[in-house]
Amino acid sequence: MKRIWKEARSVSKAVEDEARVRDILLRRAILAGLVCFFVLAGVVARVVWLQVTAHDHFTELAEKNRTRAEPIPPSRGLIYDRNGVLLADNTPSFQVELVPEQVKDMESTLALLTEILALDEDDLERFRKALKSGRSFDGIPLKFNLSELDIARLAVERPRLPGVEVQARLTRIYPQAGLTAHAVGYVGRINEREAESIDSEAYAGTSHIGKTGLERFYEDTLRGKVGSRKLEVDAHGRSLRVLEELPATPGEDLHLSLDVRLQAAAETALGDFLGAIVAIDPRNGEVLAFVSKPTFDPNLFVNGIRTKDYRALMDNPDRPLFNRALSAAYPPGSTVKPVMGLAGLEYGLITPEYRMFAGPHYQLPNDDHRYRDWRKGGHGWVDLDRAIAQSCDVYFYDLAYRMGIDRLHDFALNFGLGRMTGVDLPSETAGLVPSKDWKRATKKQAWYPGETLIAGIGQGFMLSTPLQLAHMTATLAQRGAGFRPHLWRDRPAEALPPIKLAKAGFWDAALGGMEHVVQAEYGTAHKYIGKTAPYRIAGKSGTAQVFTVKQNETYSAKGLNKKLLDHAVFIAFAPADAPRIAVAAFVEHGSSGSGVAAPMVRKVMDAWLLGETVSKDAVTLDATGAGGRE
Repeated sequence: MKRIWKEARSVSKAVEDEARVRDILLRRAILAGLVCFFVLAGVVARVVWLQVTAHDHFTELAEKNRTRAEPIPPSRGLIYDRNGVLLADNTPSFQVELVPEQVKDMESTLALLTEILALDEDDLERFRKALKSGRSFDGIPLKFNLSELDIARLAVERPRLPGVEVQARLTRIYPQAGLTAHAVGYVGRINEREAESIDSEAYAGTSHIGKTGLERFYEDTLRGKVGSRKLEVDAHGRSLRVLEELPATPGEDLHLSLDVRLQAAAETALGDFLGAIVAIDPRNGEVLAFVSKPTFDPNLFVNGIRTKDYRALMDNPDRPLFNRALSAAYPPGSTVKPVMGLAGLEYGLITPEYRMFAGPHYQLPNDDHRYRDWRKGGHGWVDLDRAIAQSCDVYFYDLAYRMGIDRLHDFALNFGLGRMTGVDLPSETAGLVPSKDWKRATKKQAWYPGETLIAGIGQGFMLSTPLQLAHMTATLAQRGAGFRPHLWRDRPAEALPPIKLAKAGFWDAALGGMEHVVQAEYGTAHKYIGKTAPYRIAGKSGTAQVFTVKQNETYSAKGLNKKLLDHAVFIAFAPADAPRIAVAAFVEHGSSGSGVAAPMVRKVMDAWLLGETVSKDAVTLDATGAGGRE
């Protein structure tokens, strides 16, 4: 019985062990099944994420391993003068560029390129500045205008230079060099400050931007629109073939109103003097000549000017980079007297027939200060015609005193004085026509009557640019029907609000005086340019004092340092009865408006109206002013 019981217990235990084993195996099978399920689920989820969710991302990465997107820079618009003469052109050249994300070791690459291309510190400094502001996937220029030898050396070393490419680009050149530098301006490499403000997409693949002149003003017009190219590349990033291409849109060409022939005549007429000459067509505001002297070669700036060359320009005391025609503010001197005469007529302070005795000086009531006339003995009895033709200071002292500075200010603004003309060039100076409010706001001082007298002859606080004087002259020529000056000839002429006077005869009186400046024997410029003129000229001479002559002293140009001589000014339009050109010449330290500036203006007019070529030897100047400064 015991044996049977033992055997039964043994069988029961075996059954229990078998059940336990089955249970363990079942649990293990279930666990293994769960593990397999989750692993499979993870694999499926990963496949779904890779194939669906992140498909675009990985496709792009794979595509980048096989292809590369490259911007196509547009060709910059060309600039021509009115006769089709090229002023700004593009010429093919080769440059070496580095794509930062493809360069493994930038410093060692630069060291090798320095050895191959004989780079200097200027090249490396410009590159490092561009590297900071550039994008890692854009080519950044290192050196321009590569020679055939440079290209051959780079080809030999190319396996050691990943990310270094030789690209064919168009380089800006200025065939007329300094002749049109201050008007056309120049392009230069994009600097850090500009890189922060420009649209990086619009300038992709482009390393240059307009810096000055028309190049800067019409940057958006000249730049064009960037294209793109999709390239297939090998494992080393080298191009194999073009897959897609969207061509760039070239920039628009500019056809200017400037005439290179007239520009050269004006520059030649200035001779060795510093100054500016601006000529305008009074019928539409087209700028015909725009000369600032001295000038400079804009080609130096295109691909980065050398430190030595830039320092030479900056250290030059004559400031060749300074645009005198546009940004220099000088006292206009007696050239404002026709405008003053019109103001006196319009305000009813004088008539064309009104005469006064103009002695050698003028005094304010209860003031012993003598405001002298430029002519030592005075002019005697003068009317408006004689006052303008002989540039009588005393006549205009008296007129200005009776007019008052605020009425003088308001009337002068109508002729573009004291405000920017709005010409299509950057960095224009507004000039200044003073007023009581202006002095109170800027000087914190009251206005004095003597300052009104000085303003009445274009001196003192009054300032204007040569461009403003040319614009004023053009407006006078058209009897108040002015146009905004412009250099882009395709730009429609913009008529300004006309200046309307109470009587048309007022224009006859003032403009008649201007005509007699040149054509009448008593005119200040008659013997210099009027005697031989084959057409009738209306003009006005002027001088701008560099220093004040004391009450007990007499001005004399003899023995004075050149830098102390008065500036010479002359404005004119011609033909007087049907004006086709208005010119303003400002000559620094020229001493005499009639003797120096007037012959310059005459040469410019001859070149335009008669087609004459101006040679330096043909310019006859008289800096003595025949005993006077007008």
